[in-house]
Amino acid sequence: MCLIAVAWEHHPRYRLALIANRDELHARPAAAAGPDPQQPELYGGRDLQMGGSWLMASRRGRLAAVTNVRVGLAGAPRPKSRGDLVRGFAGASGPAPATLDPLRRESGQYAPFNLLGWDGDSLTFASNHPDYRTQMLRRGIHAMSNGALDAPWPKSNRATQALSAWLQAAGGDAAAADVAPLLDALADDEPAPDAALPDTGIGLELERRLSPPFVRDPRYGTRCSTVVLVEETGMRFVERRFGPDGMPLGESDEWLEWLTGPATTASATATSRAP
Repeated sequence: MCLIAVAWEHHPRYRLALIANRDELHARPAAAAGPDPQQPELYGGRDLQMGGSWLMASRRGRLAAVTNVRVGLAGAPRPKSRGDLVRGFAGASGPAPATLDPLRRESGQYAPFNLLGWDGDSLTFASNHPDYRTQMLRRGIHAMSNGALDAPWPKSNRATQALSAWLQAAGGDAAAADVAPLLDALADDEPAPDAALPDTGIGLELERRLSPPFVRDPRYGTRCSTVVLVEETGMRFVERRFGPDGMPLGESDEWLEWLTGPATTASATATSRAP
């Protein structure tokens, strides 16, 4: 992922609400959001090159998402994939520290990352840049892109403002929520003004190209937009997929009911649409 905004215990209906964009090379193979073939209680997109995920939920009440931390142009490859962090946390059990504390010993084997993990009871942030640390997040709205947690990057500010406005409009209504405004916010491709750009060591021109929430490019850009809404009995998982230059590739909207017994093949009320 390259942009995540999350509201934690900030709404009477949605204990957790998350919106996110994944930016990646369009040539890198990936599977659309769906049940994981090896652990069917897990649901999310899959990186078919390295086998991990950028955002994955569990029908046992867990969720994880990752962004890279941008420190100049790409450095030397690391032995482990950041996508494994997502799969590992989502597929684990027990409180977040049981998964995240042991990660300290091997955190240097991953390229710089920001990891967000929900264990059903708490929301925890972990990062290995500049050094490994974890932080339990307070209730409220948070964002992370390719810098520090809650850094006021233009794309992060736009995402948190859109999420906050949507939650205020949603109120406590139990009717089916219209997530179109959230997806519209994630589709914002207006570059930020130069004065507001971060300096991550990649040069002004590239900072400009990567500054909007939605990156439209023939080679590298936004591959999918995701909305996750966690409720008492399950979660809604919406994914909209894109190809080069923002070409629509399809959309899925699934309800994932919490499991109460042994994991079986995921059964979710689903609607999937192709363009």
